[in-house]
Amino acid sequence: MGSRDIDVISGDVVDIALRLHRDLGPGLLESVYEAVLAARLASIGYPVARQQPVGIEFETVKIDAAFRIDLLVDGRLIIEIKSVEHLLPVHSKQLLTYLRLTGQPVGLLINFGGATLKEGVRRLVNNHRPSASSASLREQSS
Repeated sequence: MGSRDIDVISGDVVDIALRLHRDLGPGLLESVYEAVLAARLASIGYPVARQQPVGIEFETVKIDAAFRIDLLVDGRLIIEIKSVEHLLPVHSKQLLTYLRLTGQPVGLLINFGGATLKEGVRRLVNNHRPSASSASLREQSS
């Protein structure tokens, strides 16, 4: 894989999420939406990792599995799933943190808790340009 355009992947994820929200309804546990979304994406040919552990390295500090990404699709699209009444700024901040620490360009924040999914989808872009030293560190570790 890895050859599909990130916008195509995002579109597929949102299409499936819209159907899930319609079929299952709002307000179930996040883990339910995560499991079904992962299974549906896998069924159309995407590699999907659930609860992917990600470590943090900063100077001499290394923390393994500092956090877990809900879904990593095609090795590069990060999806953070919520089931809350309204998305809060902290939810976007959480996803942006994951994007910056993994160096991935795009993430989706999907909230299954609202009456409709349309206002529950946020596409976040990592505009952070790391310095040359941290960029080379990341390439060595990946």
